[in-house]
Amino acid sequence: MSVYEEYLESVGKLLESEKLLKISLGNYKGLEDHLKNVYVKPVMIKRNLMLSFVYRYKTKDITKNYEIREAILELKHLGGYKGFRLINFHTVEENVIFQINKKGEWRVQKEKLQKKEELSYSHDKKKERRLNTTENYYLHELNLTDEEGNIYKNAQDKWKQINHYIEILSSALMELPEKEHLNVVDMGAGKGYLTFALYDYLQNSLNKKVNVVGVEFRKDLVDFCNQVASNSGFKKLSFEEGTIESYQSNNPIDILIALHACDTATDDAIYKGIQDQASLIVVAPCCHKQVRRELEKVKAKNELDFMTKYGIYMERHAEMLTDSIRALILEYYGYETKVMQFISDQHTAKNVMIVASKKKTDSQKQIEILAKLKNVKSYFGINFQHLELLCSLDK
Repeated sequence: MSVYEEYLESVGKLLESEKLLKISLGNYKGLEDHLKNVYVKPVMIKRNLMLSFVYRYKTKDITKNYEIREAILELKHLGGYKGFRLINFHTVEENVIFQINKKGEWRVQKEKLQKKEELSYSHDKKKERRLNTTENYYLHELNLTDEEGNIYKNAQDKWKQINHYIEILSSALMELPEKEHLNVVDMGAGKGYLTFALYDYLQNSLNKKVNVVGVEFRKDLVDFCNQVASNSGFKKLSFEEGTIESYQSNNPIDILIALHACDTATDDAIYKGIQDQASLIVVAPCCHKQVRRELEKVKAKNELDFMTKYGIYMERHAEMLTDSIRALILEYYGYETKVMQFISDQHTAKNVMIVASKKKTDSQKQIEILAKLKNVKSYFGINFQHLELLCSLDK
């Protein structure tokens, strides 16, 4: 029995004595595609002490809860030369680090903690708010807080949406390439809740020099937001009247945002970002009429047609198909693309967000993506998707 397996036998006692905080598994060398890490922590579920495993993949997290004995067996299975080679047990008093060498032998290292940590069995970690309510005048101007910075009861959902938005983007924003100034365009800014929050986070939390423009076709909202920006002292935040299709930036766009743009307006926004080789493109699509019309026109016969004969499933199918094609096209242009859940606002139930970070193009991957697009269109009976048309990939 290895030193790692011997230590696993003590996990139950560590839990009973309330000493185990969490377990982190890294340096994965196994065969499962896109698996990067596993994070384990004790949780109390219906008065039963269990271990919650979060399997972190490239574009998603999967959570599974195990009874203690099952969890120990899973940890034995995960750790190894052809699995996770680095495993860290965090206890209230020390970190016990196991690392496997090229000979397949486990080595153990122990690090005493300077400060004793507290144990929590809460399944839902309290969210850290990245925005300050008491020092941001714009939140009061937008009718989210009172004069003391307290969030109004009827604004709690909007405040939750704002913080979730910043939370989703925080990693991508921190990984942006270093530039003297970042040119940010938020298309379809509306009343500007998320535009103000993004400016605040970039400028005050990340200390980045930015110029942020909110584009909105309703003049009354443009005037209102410009007044709030002026009153808040946000000198590099402005709002312009216009549409996604008509907007022209004076400088190349580094970060392009388009939330809840209807139907092909999302494609117009993505295309502008691709043209400028934006470092980050973020869209939360709304309505997927163009592809749905294509699907209804042809009504292709395939293994899925038994589902798509129902209107509600046809709608959902059109949404997934459209956004999957958009993600593929972004990958064609060298973007690392994630599709995740976003909290919708009061005007739409759509809650999918596509976050695309610019990396490098791969000519071989581009060939594969073009072939995949061709096969997908043929299978579902689609003549074209609007972004594909804009990028001239439909040939």
